[in-house]
Amino acid sequence: MRASLTSRVGSLIAAAAAAVLVFLPLWWVFASSLRPGNTFVEFLTPLSWKAFLPAGGSFGNYEVLLNGDFTRALLNSFLVAGATVALGLAVAVPAAYALAVLDFPGRGFVFAFVILVSMVPFDAIAIPLSGLFTTWRLTDSYAGLILPALANGFAIFVLRQFFLGVPQELLDAAEVDGLGRVGTLLRIVLPLSRPALIGAGLMLFLSQWQAYLWPLLIGTSPSRQLAPIALANLSNLYSVDLGQILAGSFVLSVVPMVLLLFFQRQYTESLSTTGMRG
Repeated sequence: MRASLTSRVGSLIAAAAAAVLVFLPLWWVFASSLRPGNTFVEFLTPLSWKAFLPAGGSFGNYEVLLNGDFTRALLNSFLVAGATVALGLAVAVPAAYALAVLDFPGRGFVFAFVILVSMVPFDAIAIPLSGLFTTWRLTDSYAGLILPALANGFAIFVLRQFFLGVPQELLDAAEVDGLGRVGTLLRIVLPLSRPALIGAGLMLFLSQWQAYLWPLLIGTSPSRQLAPIALANLSNLYSVDLGQILAGSFVLSVVPMVLLLFFQRQYTESLSTTGMRG
C-alpha cells in the first residue's frame, strides 16, 4: 500500500515537473512580450528570475500588433485553417471509409500508398508544386493556400483505424435496413466517430496554422497574407521590434494550445485507436 502511494506521488511530482518545464518557455515569451521594445534582453545576460515576471509591463505590444496588418493576417489564418478542416474532412472521411469498409482489389496497396505519401515531407515537394500552381494561376489566392493541405494521409489513417473499430453488427444491420453505404456512413459511422473526427480536424488545423514555407512560396499579397508570414515581416533591414514579435508568437502559440486543451480527451482517444486494427 505504501509502495503504491509512493509510486503515485512520484508519478505526480514527475508529471508536475514536466508540465512546468513545458510551460515555462511559453510563460517567458508572455512575460517578455509585456515589456516595451527590446528591453527584455536586460534580464537575459545573465539570466535573471525577473525575466519570468511580467511586473511593470503593459499590453502595448499587443495593441500595436493588433492595430496593424497582423490582425488581418490572423483572420486569414483562421479562414484558411477553418476551410482546410472542413474540406479536408470532406476528403478524408469518404477515403477512410472506403479503405476500412469496402473490399475492392488493391485496397491494401492503396492504403500503403497513402501512408507512404504521408511520410514524404511537404517541404521536399513544395518548390516544384509552387511552379505548378503558378502555371495554374493559383498563386495569391485562398485556393492556392488550401488545396495542398486537403489530402492529409495521416488524417485518413486515423479515421480509417477508427472506422475499423465500428462493430460489424451495426454495419450489417444498417445494410439489412437498406441504408446503403452513404446512409450507413452518415447515420451510423459518423455519429460514433466524433473523437476521430475531432482528432483528424485538429491535425488538419495544426498543419495549416503553422505553415510557413508554402504561404511564402505561393506569393500571397498583404490582403491574403497568413499570420506566420506577417509575424516574420515584423523584422526588416532597419528595425527589429522583438517585443511585438514575442507578442505575435504568443498569440500564435495560444490558439492551438487552447484547442488542444479543449479537445484533449477526444484527441487522445482518436490517437489511441490508430494501432488497434490493421
